[in-house]
Amino acid sequence: MRLLTLLLMCLMLGGCAAFDSVGESFSGISDYFSGGEDNTDPPKALVEYAPEISIDVLWKESVGVGSEEQALKLVTAIGNGKILAADREGLVQARDLKTGDLLWQVETEAHFSGGPGVGSGTVIIGSSDAEVIALNGETGAQLWRAKVSSEVLSVPVVANSIVVVHTADGNVIALNEKTGAKLWSYEISVPALSIRGTGTPVIVEDNVIGGYDNGKLMALRLIDGKYVWESSVAVPKGRSEVERLVDLDVDLIEAAGVIYTASYHGGVSAVSVVDGDVLWRNEAISSHTGLSNDWRYVYLSDSESHVWQLDQRSGSSLWKQQDLHQRKLSAPAVYDNYVVVGDFEGYVHWLSTADGRQLARVQVTDSAIEAKPVVVENTVYIYAKDGTIAALMAH
Repeated sequence: MRLLTLLLMCLMLGGCAAFDSVGESFSGISDYFSGGEDNTDPPKALVEYAPEISIDVLWKESVGVGSEEQALKLVTAIGNGKILAADREGLVQARDLKTGDLLWQVETEAHFSGGPGVGSGTVIIGSSDAEVIALNGETGAQLWRAKVSSEVLSVPVVANSIVVVHTADGNVIALNEKTGAKLWSYEISVPALSIRGTGTPVIVEDNVIGGYDNGKLMALRLIDGKYVWESSVAVPKGRSEVERLVDLDVDLIEAAGVIYTASYHGGVSAVSVVDGDVLWRNEAISSHTGLSNDWRYVYLSDSESHVWQLDQRSGSSLWKQQDLHQRKLSAPAVYDNYVVVGDFEGYVHWLSTADGRQLARVQVTDSAIEAKPVVVENTVYIYAKDGTIAALMAH
């Protein structure tokens, strides 16, 4: 029912979609959320294997109602020995990284949809009510609330005392970290039909670089929002509106002066930070969950929940793990010799960076894990859609 509602909303916004394409459009949008070309393709059942490593659950707690099973960008953030998380109903918690002990919590009564992000002593969260809220990182006391143009579905990012948010209507908005005052905004045209969600931008060399629903990356100056460059990294193809969706909704990653991004229908790309030049594009892979990287490789979960290792220099595939087919995997996190992903049944899987083989798994909840795992000093932190937050360690 939610997918049908989304389709109808998209069509109403577009105003010109042909009626005979409705079936095809519904199938395509369903595919986007189900993770495959055929949404009847069932998730692969987990099979037993001899684990090569052991996983300890160091602690496990709950952050309210989590995302209430909605498509939101609620994640964990790390800062000053704390792990921070927010739920859909406005609860924000700070817990000790090592023990999980509650340090503080506040009830804001906001409908949180994106964040938190961490600044210089601040915790920044966006809401579906078109608000950005800043809290004191040590106490949770509210510092300010700022109104923005629409729902915030990306994680706020902070640099040089400037908060940057990407709103659902295509605006990039910069706020003063201390006061919440608006510094500048830049509007990017949103296509008539697009998928719910916005990618979190990155700030590199005093530029804000973000991906947009039109398949373009754009760099803006952090200080004043002035245009620097743009690059078409995902080019629309196909006859139907759904086939031509090229939303860049994944969170960008940057390494050694290169931005890596992925798109639904648009492939995986590497782009120069300096001028937006596309260094390579691998159009064989469709992904909407996100990426990770180590010193040499890029890792991602594709739309069928296959996990890939790609060469950073060329985009060529080195291995592909298909044993978790259609399990609606999170974006991968990589550390040491491990690639870590969560799935729709609350399992966390450890894979080998050498060849992608399964090393171990543990179930921390029965709810989906969509947020990318966060790794700090070999501890993996998980946040599930039901509000479960857990710290895990492999040995």
